[in-house]
Amino acid sequence: MTANPTQCPSAAQRLVGDCPHCQKSFCSTHRQPEAHNCSGMQACRDAAFQANKERLEKERTVASKIAQA
Repeated sequence: MTANPTQCPSAAQRLVGDCPHCQKSFCSTHRQPEAHNCSGMQACRDAAFQANKERLEKERTVASKIAQA
């Protein structure tokens, strides 16, 4: 696997796609971050984790938000 899609050994997979994390071009088989050991994958995971953490913190139920019945 290489960042040069014309060097992929699978002739049927020459369609080019860009990885949104490392901005390199790969064939359609290797364009997924997991398929080419993307260098930007950890940063993507960290950002997603942080965004999810912030969203969950906003949704936290605390006693002051509960209506008195």
